[in-house]
Order: sequence, then structure tokens, then C-alpha cells
Amino acid sequence: MSTALTLTDVATACCTPLRSAPLGAAEAGRLSAIFKAVADPARLRLLSIIAAHEGAEACVCDLTELVGLSQPTVSHHMRVLTDAGLVVREKRGRWAYYAIVPGALEALGAVLLEQGTAGRPARPSGDAAPSTSGNATPAAS
Repeated sequence: MSTALTLTDVATACCTPLRSAPLGAAEAGRLSAIFKAVADPARLRLLSIIAAHEGAEACVCDLTELVGLSQPTVSHHMRVLTDAGLVVREKRGRWAYYAIVPGALEALGAVLLEQGTAGRPARPSGDAAPSTSGNATPAAS
């Protein structure tokens, strides 16, 4: 009796089935551009500064001072964030004001959460993450 495995048997044995739909090529490309935009520390700080301002809006003149960069450099970073769809620009007189696009940061976080937890059973909110310390019980008082 032969016990040789076929290529189909090997492929079937080693592949785990998908539990949810992975990102498509177009969506991955779009998200990649957004992640590239926020991967720069200066741009991440700029987003944080804008979000911290009342109404999630700030003048470029406020941003340059807080990040310690020149106005042209800040404008370049803001252009990247604008192109990524994270902020919008409004010209008022000689100054540009930037505002975070409503829901843009939440949507980005939701994609990460969705992809990170796809197919995993939800943990009740009161449950703690598994301990890695090896000491499962608290010390008695």
C-alpha cells in the first residue's frame, strides 16, 4: 500500500482557511499612502497638534512654532497629510488653516482594529489580557 502524499494533499494540509476577506489591492494601496503619511514623526506631531486645538483646526503659523520647523517645511508636511485625506486646508487672508477631516483618524483606527481582530472571538470587556509573568494569582495580603 502506498502512503505517498500528492501536492494537493500537502497544500491542503498546510494552508489555514481565511476567516474574513483580506484587503484588496486597491484598498491596500490607499491605506499604504495614509500610513506613509503618518509614519513621519513630524507629520504625526502635526496631526496631534491640530487635534489638540479647539475645533481640531490650526493655523500654519501656530504649527511652525510648536514643531520648530520652517513654514515651507510645515507646508510640505501638511500637503502630504492633505493628499492622504487626513486634513483639509482653508486659506484665510494670507494664512492657511488646517482641520482634521471628520472621522478620518477614527476610520484609520477602525481598519487596524478590524484587520487585527478579524476572525478572533471577542473578549468580554472585563477580561484582562493573558498574563505573561507566570504568576497567575495575586499575592495574599
